[in-house]
Amino acid sequence: MASIRLTRPTLEVIKVLMTATPDHPAWGLRICEEAGLGSGTVYPILERLVDNGWAVRSEETGDHPGRPKRSYYELTAAGRRAAQEAGRRRPRVFGLSAGAEGGTA
Repeated sequence: MASIRLTRPTLEVIKVLMTATPDHPAWGLRICEEAGLGSGTVYPILERLVDNGWAVRSEETGDHPGRPKRSYYELTAAGRRAAQEAGRRRPRVFGLSAGAEGGTA
């Protein structure tokens, strides 16, 4: 699996993807809003995650009147492991304090 630079915007996108569920999937606009980033930042990150095997993209099925089809994004098992490893290395990024990891503040 290729290495991806875990910049702050990339980590914000990954955090949104980690919270996505089948009942509440992640798509471009939702990711932009929840990560607090613009589409010009989010979509290139999503492409890098997909191209490097960290995420998969699937097209919306069914009716979607009045708007284009959504592309849904989901972390792969490899992407989830990489994100969890990043969380262990940089615990504050994923909302953990140093004390929660057994360190000192």
